[in-house]
Amino acid sequence: MQHIEPFYNWRKKYIASEDSKSPFFGRTYSEFEYSNKVYNYYIHPQWDEFGSSTLYLKILFTNYDEGFAIIELIGEWNDALHNDVMFLKRDVIDELVKQDIHKFILIGENVLNYHGDDNCYYEEWWDDIKDEEGWIAFVNFRPHVIDEMVETELQYYVNLDDVFGEINWRPQPPNKLFQAIDTMINKGIKKLVY
Repeated sequence: MQHIEPFYNWRKKYIASEDSKSPFFGRTYSEFEYSNKVYNYYIHPQWDEFGSSTLYLKILFTNYDEGFAIIELIGEWNDALHNDVMFLKRDVIDELVKQDIHKFILIGENVLNYHGDDNCYYEEWWDDIKDEEGWIAFVNFRPHVIDEMVETELQYYVNLDDVFGEINWRPQPPNKLFQAIDTMINKGIKKLVY
């Protein structure tokens, strides 16, 4: 896991630690000192800690004019034991919502497992953004992770349909990825066309 870096091809367009509106503004990173772990495995130092002991993230891109953020995740999402969604919601999402971000793309191909509890924080997140025609899309999460999320009934608040399961997002510019997902959600299109 220590070799899995957050996606870096958009760094010329956006760096969260240099964005004064970001919850990670001013954060410094080491290229050599590995300190954060998912269980016994060190992760790359470019991932951001936000309160969870098993889940880390990187805000890859934020567009304040369009009101969206793209966030990549790594680790184990554990609401049952660690209430990871509470930390995510309070320490990251709430801060972005204050900056008029109301559309969220969460990329989860490096989320190894999900352990659900209840869906109250997801419902609160949805309530915070729905009046702004906001949405939450979970992109490229593993099928067994999605299955557990469905058992926890997250699908009432989060877009996690199969159509979001295999999106080739890396070659796309962030605004194009956002526009494609926004179109899918708002018009019910079931296939991404680039």
